[in-house]
Amino acid sequence: MSLFGKIFGDKKEENDSSLPLWKLIESESDLKKAIEASENKTVAIFKHSTRCFISKTVLKNFESELRDNENNNAEFYFLDLIAYRAVSNKIAEDFGVRHESPQLLVFENGKVKNSASHQDISLSQITE
Repeated sequence: MSLFGKIFGDKKEENDSSLPLWKLIESESDLKKAIEASENKTVAIFKHSTRCFISKTVLKNFESELRDNENNNAEFYFLDLIAYRAVSNKIAEDFGVRHESPQLLVFENGKVKNSASHQDISLSQITE
């Protein structure tokens, strides 16, 4: 990895480490499927800004926490809010949750159960 990549993040490395943990949200249809899934199990949506160093750091820390906890029964969804800002805006409108980045939204039974942003994002948000 280049020095620039180490400082600002190498896109390939970020995608390689993220994909096994996440189902991607790239459309309103994907969002609808995630919300429908929350009728049967807890769903967490991580809204990530690919332009923000803080968001990247929080994402890495959260992924590390997920890997260390094998007993988690939630489904995890990832939203690149730079590429899919309209979907992020739809979440804010439909669920009355102010947009933040990074942000973790926890859904149960089609409703937001919990939300956190920045350094408050942790696996404990899902179990509360």
